[in-house]
Amino acid sequence: MNTKKTKYTVIGAGNGGKAMAAYMALKGFSVTLYNRTPEHVEAIKKRGGITLEGQDIDAKGFGELAYVTSDIQEALRRSRVVMVVVPATAHADVARIAAPHLQDGQIVILNPGRTLGSLEFRKVLRDTGCKAKVVVAEAQTFVYASRSDGPAQARVFRVKDAVPLAALPASDTPKALKAVKPVYPQFIDGGHVLDVGVNNIGAIFHPTIMLCNVGWTEGTGGSFEFYLDGVTPTVARIMEAIDRERVKVGEALGAKVISAREWLNLAYNSRGENLYETIHNQPGYRGINAPPTMQHRYITEDVPMSLVPLAALGRRFGIPVRGMESLIRLAIIAHGTDYWARGRTPEKLGIEDLSVEQLQRYVREGDIDGEPASTTSGEK
Repeated sequence: MNTKKTKYTVIGAGNGGKAMAAYMALKGFSVTLYNRTPEHVEAIKKRGGITLEGQDIDAKGFGELAYVTSDIQEALRRSRVVMVVVPATAHADVARIAAPHLQDGQIVILNPGRTLGSLEFRKVLRDTGCKAKVVVAEAQTFVYASRSDGPAQARVFRVKDAVPLAALPASDTPKALKAVKPVYPQFIDGGHVLDVGVNNIGAIFHPTIMLCNVGWTEGTGGSFEFYLDGVTPTVARIMEAIDRERVKVGEALGAKVISAREWLNLAYNSRGENLYETIHNQPGYRGINAPPTMQHRYITEDVPMSLVPLAALGRRFGIPVRGMESLIRLAIIAHGTDYWARGRTPEKLGIEDLSVEQLQRYVREGDIDGEPASTTSGEK
């Protein structure tokens, strides 16, 4: 395969999807942008592309897209690599609508998977009878800190130095890395999806900061810097306590788990004596305002798709997760929404009956219930 001629499809035209599509187009790749709501991409379709601005990025300007569509069949027909850039709450829906149109040899990457998105995606493909031999992988976090500046504009605040990525099963990871290396060398081998999913630091950062700053958010409409003003020494101590629970859950699952401070060093080369200092020493967080409302993906996505699976797996294997449970309960009260019911439970991931040893075999080798979960084949 000539990787320079790789054709990409980006699913999702939010701020992340627009930034990724524009960047890849500016780097000379053929890019199709898909969004299920035609009105949302009408301006992009009329212009024929997206304007990308920002600092700390090596390609800026107008990124001309090959196609802009709301037809999933057309979007997938044109691609070798499918970059899914939608809220994790939509991963299962994307899997359902994509399943009939996926093709042998395609590579699907969840950007990011949040916590164990690839398990959910594969389970939906199995349940819908998808026969295509595809690679399914997930990134630990999104490669950019980005925002939307308009209907056909995107801005990047910071590009992460390294983003762990893993496929399900892990034996497929080299294929995914090879496919995206020409455009995103930041992706590195993340081990297996338990390693990547448990090290989803957004699960700790986003809901904690939001719920600890609810008065300020609602009182000012988010007129404060989320990671700097919103992370006081006390908020940082709460985050550290919940982060220790995440680490213990990861250790119980046999994952290679790192602390939030270690993650900040890996992703941003930021250091400090404690989590408070490490966050405040990260220049990429400067200028990022808080969400204007509590009805935001930092709760609506990160609680059910990140905290719930971590807490549920902690419960499943006897790890105390009272801090996580408290945050989930506060989110349920704040929104009047049962995030346990909406979230990624072991049942929804298809792993409710697996022991740690069986789960490890599944994520490494793709073996579940005596059958291979991998549906990969040779390169297209």
